Amino acid sequence: MSNISAQLVKELRERSGAGMMECKKALVENNGDIEVAMEWLRKSGLAKADKKAGRVAAEGRIVTAQADGNAVLVEVNCETDFVTKNPDFVKFSDNVAQIALKSGAKDIDALKSAAYPDGGSVEEAAKALVATIGENIQVRRLAHASNTGVIASYVHGGRIGVLVTLKGGSEELAKGIAMHVAAMNPQFVRAEDVPADFLAKEKEIALSQMSDKEKNKPADILEKIVSGKVAKIISEVTLLGQAYVLDTNVTVAEALKKEGADVIAVARLAVGEGIEKVEEDFAAEVMKQAGLA
Repeated sequence: MSNISAQLVKELRERSGAGMMECKKALVENNGDIEVAMEWLRKSGLAKADKKAGRVAAEGRIVTAQADGNAVLVEVNCETDFVTKNPDFVKFSDNVAQIALKSGAKDIDALKSAAYPDGGSVEEAAKALVATIGENIQVRRLAHASNTGVIASYVHGGRIGVLVTLKGGSEELAKGIAMHVAAMNPQFVRAEDVPADFLAKEKEIALSQMSDKEKNKPADILEKIVSGKVAKIISEVTLLGQAYVLDTNVTVAEALKKEGADVIAVARLAVGEGIEKVEEDFAAEVMKQAGLA
């Protein structure tokens, strides 16, 4: 039976999480019976993602690839720290970074749809990996940089990745700035990037922390005191205002100025940020890996 409707294939794909071609094959093999096709997919291991997809995947790797004035960071997630060292997972995440770079994908949906070397799409390859590894695997986030100037990528311990794009300067400086961003995680690049509501809140906090004696000072002096406190906060939360980690005698802005450079863009990804992680003890994690939980 080869006359399988696109709607039926779509329904099976949504229910199973398997690839489109696999779903069509399952329906053809089982005379268009979607329930039997679901069972066929499960038996063949292609639909394991169906029951894994709801599980929290807050571990994983940040991987990078760079060539010809382009660079990418990709976050690929799994459920446990064990799997981050699994050779199949490592190979898959490294492949995804290269695909992100070569395909020119600008968002995560485009990356998931991109062709995978072994056939099918990146998303289909991730689902197939679930069958091998036994954990939920997610290609979660993508950051991309493109520049005619200087780009540096830096990944720390596989868990924090940074892309820095500079106008002017050197690769060494860009790498140093990327290391700084990995370590210090500034909220903003420069003072003018700080939102007005953030400044208003910091001003309110500064006022609340002042003594009654300070509050009774003349208005112009009080404003100077508050402005000084807020300016200190701004320097702490902005990349350019922070002391440079590779030379704490200068700020990042001063380090850039020495080489006549400026920051065009910064991207930072850390594994699992924004995901509510389920805490598990070590024994439970081992049992899960052994298929006993």
